[in-house]
Amino acid sequence: MKRGMSSRSVALLRIVVLAAGFSARLGQPKALARIHGVSVLYRTIRTLSPFRASASIIVVIPPRAVRYTLGFRPRAVAFVANPDRATGLASSVRLGVSRARHSAGILLVPADLVDLEHRDIARLIARWRGARRSVAARRVEAHAGAPLILPRWLYSRALTIAGDAGLREMVRRLPRHAVSLTNLPSAELDVDTPEDLKRARRRRRPFP
Repeated sequence: MKRGMSSRSVALLRIVVLAAGFSARLGQPKALARIHGVSVLYRTIRTLSPFRASASIIVVIPPRAVRYTLGFRPRAVAFVANPDRATGLASSVRLGVSRARHSAGILLVPADLVDLEHRDIARLIARWRGARRSVAARRVEAHAGAPLILPRWLYSRALTIAGDAGLREMVRRLPRHAVSLTNLPSAELDVDTPEDLKRARRRRRPFP
């Protein structure tokens, strides 16, 4: 395992990448948008890959989205189609949780965090390792945002959320001691609009 993360600690986690959205404001699938010739989804998977142990990274995608799967090794990435994506983000969260339910924690990551860095994910995992019954999440002002890690005791509750804000509302209703927030500067830019994509293309360096 790379960069000091123990194989046992990472093996307790499953990683779920949420990539089934409609990307209506962007006008094209976010996950397939390219920055310096590399897709946003590929960048995300590459950033998360060092934290993958024996289990594949789960990627929730639209139905019949073969283009999303091209170029990935089957043992490294498992693609799951979400036929209910029109009902909101919660449907993708529920699908990911159901597929990763045998883990001790699930790291949920939107596919479009184009500046996401390894060190911030390592910081989030370290925060969760220190309190594995808490939700470890990115600090967004005084609230929790994604990426975040759900502990196992919340899986059944996560399977009941609905809409686009279901996960956020579920976490907000938790007692303060059950949520551990940390600053993740590299997770601040997501690609929602063509202007966001242009800004990302100006800021991001090509992968080596």
